[in-house]
Amino acid sequence: MSKLNFASWNVNGVRAVSQKGFYDWLAKEKPDIVGIQETKISSDQLNDEISNPKGYVSYWSHAEKRGYSGVALFVKERPVSISEGIGNKKFDSEGRSLVADYGDFVILNIYFPNGKRDEGRLNFKLGYYDAFLSYAEKLRKAGKRLIVCGDFNTAHKEIDLANPKGNVKISGFLPEERAWMDKFTNKGYVDTFRMVSDKPDNYTWWHVMTNARARNVGWRIDYFFIGNELVKNFDHATIQSAVLGSDHCPVTLTLKL
Repeated sequence: MSKLNFASWNVNGVRAVSQKGFYDWLAKEKPDIVGIQETKISSDQLNDEISNPKGYVSYWSHAEKRGYSGVALFVKERPVSISEGIGNKKFDSEGRSLVADYGDFVILNIYFPNGKRDEGRLNFKLGYYDAFLSYAEKLRKAGKRLIVCGDFNTAHKEIDLANPKGNVKISGFLPEERAWMDKFTNKGYVDTFRMVSDKPDNYTWWHVMTNARARNVGWRIDYFFIGNELVKNFDHATIQSAVLGSDHCPVTLTLKL
């Protein structure tokens, strides 16, 4: 067995974060596979500097709407296959998913919708959750071992945000969103950070306008989940809260495979 290092980061604009140390971080950390979310870039805006850092091949999924959403994978070794979307036309126009099959495992890099704008977007988010879970379960039933990373846009439990009581009516901590997270974990998807820490005050997103990061008033909404069939391969997980450049920070996972 060898150790494989994974990272996931909502970069809130890949062009912006490229000027704030993203590629320095990548060169220093050297993860084997990195999923990024909210790239906010279109295919015609990609250049070698952004898409071909030394030692990596990249794959991109872009939203039809320019400057919106988008995900990418940076990998040291090419997967057996890679696909965009979760097999549902309603949800696959916003560039929210990349699925890389390595044979030994499948990694799903997902940028789940934000439901804060209005009821319509909340319903879209909840629908996306269900469509994603259906897609993931089909992969598992086909014998695939799953790793799911990305910005879920929901804090699962009270420990996962600084002010749970003040946010029970805010999308990102609504009962129906948390109920889906319960449903997801009850299907056998394991929150890897909680395998190493049951402590509060561990967050991955902070509101920029209120200087929340300096006060560590945050939310843990970025995750690595593994199917329970990979739990025996688990080695370590971290939150890199000291890494700046976005309103989110990177999260990592190490597996023995």
